[in-house]
Amino acid sequence: METVLEQQNTTQAKPKWLKVKLPIGKKYTELRGLVDQYKLNTICTSGSCPNMGECWGEGTATFMILGNICTRSCGFCGVKTGRPETVDWEEPEKVARSIKIMNIKHAVITSVDRDDLKDGGSIIWEETVAAIRRMSPGTTLETLIPDFQGNERQLDRIVAANPEVVSHNMETVRRLTREVRIQAKYDRSLAVLKYLKANGINRTKSGIMLGLGETEAEVMETMRDLRANDVDVVTIGQYLQPSKKHLPVKEFITPEQFKKYEEYGYSLGFRHVESGALVRSSYKAQKHIL
Repeated sequence: METVLEQQNTTQAKPKWLKVKLPIGKKYTELRGLVDQYKLNTICTSGSCPNMGECWGEGTATFMILGNICTRSCGFCGVKTGRPETVDWEEPEKVARSIKIMNIKHAVITSVDRDDLKDGGSIIWEETVAAIRRMSPGTTLETLIPDFQGNERQLDRIVAANPEVVSHNMETVRRLTREVRIQAKYDRSLAVLKYLKANGINRTKSGIMLGLGETEAEVMETMRDLRANDVDVVTIGQYLQPSKKHLPVKEFITPEQFKKYEEYGYSLGFRHVESGALVRSSYKAQKHIL
């Protein structure tokens, strides 16, 4: 039984490769029950991720910290924009408790941008990783972080927390960055990734979306830029329009083209390349620590 992804609101007909199987399996059912019973907050459910069944079946889940209101207004993102609520200083313990209850083997932690905070939210980030380490020492971690406006003191807190993988997404190619990520900068994101690796993070990772009007040459240029800054893992997926207010899909990328990017990525020396229409930042994340 299959379902077509529902987030896409473009008038273009959806290609057949954007169909996904409904999540099934014992592990998925168990985790779904725990999420509902304890009202746990995962991006997997709130973001209607197409890979939820597969990831949960492998004991992987993604959690968002620092609230659900972002200080930035990126043209691709469905997260609410506005004035965020007060920081919940008990959140690190709550997230860690959720991971323990769900018996998660590999957790991905992400957050909204908190440019309203002096520390950019980095203290909560550091405390969340510490709480998870304390409650679930066997759980491996990936932190999918914002750019912290390139502030090295804030990045140092991520380095000190020392998760197995630190990810920061480029999201798109250089030419489209100003349109797609209004308050972000292409070179600043590259500098963040370079700084993390240079200061002791073992595995760095980034991701981009396709279908926003980029060319093949631009995608390959972005992949080369990532490798030039010692990034180990790259994810490449299809952009899907969250609502009619967001940037439209310009093109549905074919499976053959995704395969071409995968092969090119490995030729550049990436340790892992996840390239496909349904690939998202945390797809097969448990593999990326190896």
